[in-house]
Amino acid sequence: MLTIDVERTGDVAVVRCTGRLVRGEAIRTLRTAVVSERDTRIVVLDLSEAETIDAGGLTALVSLHHWTRSRGIQLKLVNPSHFVNEMLERTGLNHVFEISSLHDAIVVLTATGQEESKYAAGY
Repeated sequence: MLTIDVERTGDVAVVRCTGRLVRGEAIRTLRTAVVSERDTRIVVLDLSEAETIDAGGLTALVSLHHWTRSRGIQLKLVNPSHFVNEMLERTGLNHVFEISSLHDAIVVLTATGQEESKYAAGY
């Protein structure tokens, strides 16, 4: 079973995945969550609580990568669990996706937000 929690701040959506990213309902749930964030600039998939992923889950990630890219949205994978990270490495998908730790993602997103604030303020 997969549980999805979406938190949106400005034009960044963080999609937290808890459970199993496997073929079937879990993949439909993930796709619906990401596609519903079509008005964002960045979608962050937090995979720290993803217990496992199968070929269907990997295919869904690739599909979402193409979907976001075609719409000018950045898709970032954050903190993949050990198993998910291992599967991404074994399949070579770690070279396709932007993967970072949660800390690195927060630093980047905070810096991006500060730059946008300066721009909006006229600096």
